[in-house]
Amino acid sequence: MNKIAVVTGAGSGVGRAAALALLGAGWKVALAGRRADALEATIAAAGENGANCLAVATDVGDPASVAALFAAVKEKWGRCDLLFNNAGRGSPAVDFDEITHDDWFGVVSANLNGAFLCAQEAYRMMKQQDPQGGRIINNGSISAYAPRPGSAPYTATKHAISGLTKSISLDGRKWNIACGQLDIGNAATEMTQRMTQGVPQANGSMMVEPRMDVRHVGEAVLHMASLPLEANIQSMTIMATKMPFIGRG
Repeated sequence: MNKIAVVTGAGSGVGRAAALALLGAGWKVALAGRRADALEATIAAAGENGANCLAVATDVGDPASVAALFAAVKEKWGRCDLLFNNAGRGSPAVDFDEITHDDWFGVVSANLNGAFLCAQEAYRMMKQQDPQGGRIINNGSISAYAPRPGSAPYTATKHAISGLTKSISLDGRKWNIACGQLDIGNAATEMTQRMTQGVPQANGSMMVEPRMDVRHVGEAVLHMASLPLEANIQSMTIMATKMPFIGRG
C-alpha cells in the first residue's frame, strides 16, 4: 500500500487523531496546520510511523499557502489519494447582533474558504494524476444540521460545507473523485473542553455535555478513506451517544 493523504488542522484534536489513524494503517500523510511545533508534536505522537509524515505549515485561508502545500505533496510523493478537510475555528458565543466583523470573516476564511481552496487543489491533482481519482472528506459538524446558541458564523459555514460536499461529489464523478462529509458531535478535544463545565442550551439553561474519545473520529475517517473509489460514504455522523442532539435534548 502506498496511499497518500493530506490532513489539514493536523496539529491537534480531530486532525491529529485522523492523521494517527491513517499512519497506523500504512498511509503516508502530509500534515498541514498553522503551527509547525504542533505538527511536529503530531509526528512525535506517531512514533515509528512519523517517518511517513510531511509537515507543512499552512494557512488554509491563503491561496498561495494552500498551493504551496499541495506542491510540496506532489514533489515528495507525486500524488494525493485523500484530503481530510478538517481545519477550522469557532468564535465567541455571543448574541447575533454582537458578532464582530473580524470574527465573521475569520471563521468564513478558515472554515469555508479554506475548505474550498484545499479541495480545489486536491481535486486538480486527483484529476490529473495516474491512476486518476481520489477522495475528499469534509469535516462538517453536527452544526451542519442544528445550531448552538450564539454560533451563527460557525453554523453558517458548516451548512455551506454540506453544499460544497455535494457539489464536489457531483462534479468529481467523471474524474473518479469521491467526496463525503463527516459530521462530528462532542469529540473530546481542546475545542470541546468547555463542555465539561457546561455550555448554553437552546432553552437558556447551562448543561455539562458528554464527550467521546477523539480516537473514534480518527477511526471513522480511516473507514471512509479505506473504501474503494467505487463506493462512497456520502455523509456520516459520529457523536457522543448521550449528547443533546437527537429529539429535544
